[in-house]
Amino acid sequence: MSIFHLAFNVSDLDSTRAFYSGLLGCTEGRSTDTWVDFDFFGHQLSCHLGDPFASAPTGLVGAHKVPMPHFGAVLPMAEWRALADHLTAEGVDFVLAPQVRFEGEPGEQSTMFFTDPSGNPVEIKGLASLDTAFAT
Repeated sequence: MSIFHLAFNVSDLDSTRAFYSGLLGCTEGRSTDTWVDFDFFGHQLSCHLGDPFASAPTGLVGAHKVPMPHFGAVLPMAEWRALADHLTAEGVDFVLAPQVRFEGEPGEQSTMFFTDPSGNPVEIKGLASLDTAFAT
């Protein structure tokens, strides 16, 4: 098994910690005064102080334009539902509210989009079986 590593800029480490660790439940790893690592659903995020990347709703997926670029995770459906319920209860301002897309098609998935405190777009997908992640 391998894990994915993504390093990107954030504008503030305190709000970043509150979001990834506090809200999303990601375990904090190593850190300095200028960056912090998180275990993001089994993958490594490195959040560095700096100017966050620009994004725009230019990615047409189904009937929705989603923010590009973005990153995220693919979770088993039960975990996705629990996270969607938690984020909804916490009053997260969704870019794209939790929903099902491609219903009845090989790529059927649940999805939700939101941004971190620095404006970085995050997508979390839910699949009935992770074996269908690359279904065509």
